[in-house]
Amino acid sequence: MCRIAGVFDPRITTEQVIAMRDAMHRGGPDGSGYFQHPSLPLHLAHRRLALIDLSAAGQQPMHLADRYVVVYNGELYNFQELRQELQALGAVFQTHTDTEVILHAFQTWGTDCFERFNGMYALAIWDEHLQCLTLARDHAGIKPLYYHLSEEKGFLFASEIRAFKQLYPHWPEHPDWQAAFLMFGHLPEPITTLKDVQPLEKGTWLQVQLPSLKTTAGKHFQWTFTGNITDPQEAQQRLRTTMDAAVQRHLISDAPIGLFLSGGIDSSLLTLLAQPHIGKQLKTLSITFDDATLNEAPYQQIVAAKAQVHHESFLVTETQFQEQLPDILAAMDQPSTDGINSYFISRYAHQYGLTAVLSGIGADELFGGYPSFIRAKRLETIRRIPAFLPGLAEYMKSDKLRKLGFFAYKGVLATYLFNRGAFSPAQAAALMGRRKSDMLQLLATIRLPQPQGIYDPRDRASWLETNLYMQNQLLKDSDYMSMWHGLEIRVPFLDKEIIQLAAALSPAVKYHPTIGKHLLIDTYKDLLPEAVWNRKKMGFTFPFYKWMERVQAPSLGGAYPDIRRRYQEGTLHWSRYWNYLLSQDTTAIHYGS
Repeated sequence: MCRIAGVFDPRITTEQVIAMRDAMHRGGPDGSGYFQHPSLPLHLAHRRLALIDLSAAGQQPMHLADRYVVVYNGELYNFQELRQELQALGAVFQTHTDTEVILHAFQTWGTDCFERFNGMYALAIWDEHLQCLTLARDHAGIKPLYYHLSEEKGFLFASEIRAFKQLYPHWPEHPDWQAAFLMFGHLPEPITTLKDVQPLEKGTWLQVQLPSLKTTAGKHFQWTFTGNITDPQEAQQRLRTTMDAAVQRHLISDAPIGLFLSGGIDSSLLTLLAQPHIGKQLKTLSITFDDATLNEAPYQQIVAAKAQVHHESFLVTETQFQEQLPDILAAMDQPSTDGINSYFISRYAHQYGLTAVLSGIGADELFGGYPSFIRAKRLETIRRIPAFLPGLAEYMKSDKLRKLGFFAYKGVLATYLFNRGAFSPAQAAALMGRRKSDMLQLLATIRLPQPQGIYDPRDRASWLETNLYMQNQLLKDSDYMSMWHGLEIRVPFLDKEIIQLAAALSPAVKYHPTIGKHLLIDTYKDLLPEAVWNRKKMGFTFPFYKWMERVQAPSLGGAYPDIRRRYQEGTLHWSRYWNYLLSQDTTAIHYGS
């Protein structure tokens, strides 16, 4: 797990590129590397977090056959199988790294190699013979990769937005990022805080010919809903086989690896599936609070005792939140209303001696764990009513009723925003001093990968939760908060084979009218303790409703006094208060008395 950067621009110096790379040093504390082309203004840079082959042989940029150079961030979980296949074709390996497997795979299959990869990655490969730079991002967009292409600045890419700001401190902001953030609570792709800096779309590759900057793009993964597995017993059998294999793949590491154990279904299942492969050496950790209503320690202990693992709970207090708030804000590469929990669990995992941890992200999105799945059919009906009726909801006093105003936008995003949106288009427009029509036009620019075969509203809910909430909030938060602490988070539920299986399951088998993730429960009832699955779902949250009271930014002016008053009166949820603060000048945010 690493951080990567690259520049093609004759005006940029070696020192500037190294500074760009080292702006991301928290994500690669174990080493650094640099490549400068002898005749082209091409620079490739790398920061390393060592997990596979901890020796110097794993250093990057890595070269092959005086032709290829790669910088790579991620893990290729099926690299051992690919290595054997490539050896059978004549490849000779010098290291035990997955990085070298990527180079040989690209040499052998070109861009078709990405279809064979099962992992999380963002990478760039230079081909000296073809004078071509290839960027690629994994099938689920687990690892970030941002780029810019223009005649003015040439071609730039990096794992974090902060790297672009390091190179050009006065880079102009994206004109709509604040409006998008106010509505979504995160920045939906392709929007970033910087103008003309966008993420490479997940499951795709981009080739840039140098020095002409001519581009060619392609897709290596397509999410297709087939629903052709209709038998419950077959579904359960396939799920057990696929899950067991995915968890085993995600445990491959030459550095200490553990698990986030919250006590819910997802993390408990991963713990119980991982234990046979690691044994009693497996370490799990969790966060606890003084607030008894948020304490899941009893469920964590039940699972830890059954799995016979070494479990540690770490208490997070309001004092710690106060002390760490400046560092939390510094860690945010892009604003998000849901990253503080990831900050603390990653911080403690690092202190616990772990370099990588498994997380249950993806289970809710793929197997129907959210309320959005239960209300999906009902919301499909509301989405079709005339736009002027939801528009009237903007004048309601209740925030819950105002959210119906999202249906004034007739796109599929309206359903998602009703479930998870922060401020309605009219509210966001008022806060920004802009028109509501500007907000609706902005929604039309949000890019969603187009799936195939969606006929059931619950599959559409899965697609939206995966491509918006998980993609732009959960995965981003997990990445930059964990890497800030030199930690890698792995997500077995987003294994390529798990995603393909979930899309092949019939909605009638996969979902239940009232029970979330019922297929996971039915499949693993013999393994999961009943106390874990037969209880009310608790979100992984913090007692913000208390702690946010002292988070202030009085120097902001503008709408801030009204926003804070509404929050203090209890008519504005704490998350919307936090959302507004993060959409403004974060240097004004402090912990008051």
